[in-house]
Amino acid sequence: MSSTALSVAAVVVAAGRGIRIGGGMPKQYRRVGGQAVLTRTLAALGCHAGIARIQPVIAPDAAAFYEECLADLDPMVRAKLAAPVPGGETRQQSVRAGLEALEQGGAPDLVLVHDAARPHVDFGLIDRAIAAGRDHRAAVPGIAVSDTIKIVEAAGAGIGRVRETPAREALRAVQTPQSFAFRPLLDGHRAAAEAGLHGFTDDGALAEWAGLPVVTFEGDPRNRKITQPADLIEADRAFGSAASAPGTSAMTHYVTRLGTGFDVHAFTEGDHVWLGGVRIPADRGVLAHSDGDVALHALTDALLGAIADGDIGTHFPPSDERWRGAASDQFLAHACSLVRARGGRIDHLDITVLAEAPRIGKHREAIRARIAEIAGVPLSSVSIKATTTEKLGFVGRAEGLAAQAAATVRLPEEEGATLLDAQAETAMRQG
Repeated sequence: MSSTALSVAAVVVAAGRGIRIGGGMPKQYRRVGGQAVLTRTLAALGCHAGIARIQPVIAPDAAAFYEECLADLDPMVRAKLAAPVPGGETRQQSVRAGLEALEQGGAPDLVLVHDAARPHVDFGLIDRAIAAGRDHRAAVPGIAVSDTIKIVEAAGAGIGRVRETPAREALRAVQTPQSFAFRPLLDGHRAAAEAGLHGFTDDGALAEWAGLPVVTFEGDPRNRKITQPADLIEADRAFGSAASAPGTSAMTHYVTRLGTGFDVHAFTEGDHVWLGGVRIPADRGVLAHSDGDVALHALTDALLGAIADGDIGTHFPPSDERWRGAASDQFLAHACSLVRARGGRIDHLDITVLAEAPRIGKHREAIRARIAEIAGVPLSSVSIKATTTEKLGFVGRAEGLAAQAAATVRLPEEEGATLLDAQAETAMRQG
């Protein structure tokens, strides 16, 4: 399967009752670190740039629980979610329901099947799942078994006669997300249902039954499934203390990085300017290739600077006619997605507009709200200020306007260290 233009979707199996864990509520809706388990799972998958669509499968009577989960999700993640479909009596039936729904919405090339009760899934594991599915068409994550395993014949009262002791070197404890070429997996599910087989608890086993060669790839010991009350307590402690970003392990450590940006545009004929994604009436417009939104341009560069990924011209060159007159909100959204694709989180965005006119005071809150919406951050994480230059310079002469911005982000320690190493290497070469 070629990696070019590979479309990837995910089925999230959340239809289980899971009430044996206690509390009278399915485990996927219990809160860990202030958010539902399912919310954290959807966020981890949805923030991955390689996953275009997510198909949740829920119990028929769980719609209210599910809607509560959506309230805590980033708008970018919610945009990837298909409408949930009801699951069946077994996990196998639920997965098939998700696959059938994906086909109706346009079959992907590759599908990841993931348990809602595994919120610790991170971008590294998702990357490996996509790569293994692309290369082998059927792949499951596995963890080497450290304990000696016995195959027994149950004799009642907890007693079992040992029948075999398999070599543990050949054993793997299997996790999700499991990765498959979409069409063969759906065909296998349909064939199993027609054969009256409904007991497969793992899609790898169903794929084996359907004749697909299945490989294992490296799993993650931290990618535990929540099954017992102790698992909930541990997850609550981990997510609560680490404040982890989607797509990273709750045990990940972070480094804080600051990026800055600056942009300027000259005035020209017109009747409005764009500032912070808001159209503001004015007696002049600005001369620009795109819509000339200096606030969003500066903020985009600040975010790109924080992750050391070039500047706005690198990603959206003015020589490319696609961006002529383009709305700048897509530039900022792209920079935010790059931060999240690295497992990062945006802490604060701060913009200062330098202009004699137009005045932005009455538009301030609308601009803050629009930037928060584009970036998928709380309103409290956005600040915008304005100043004049006391009649000095081109701004003081009312020949144009400018903006400067700062963005504070947190990156997983490994990612931050990689960026710091790259900068050190560059400095050594230049020195």
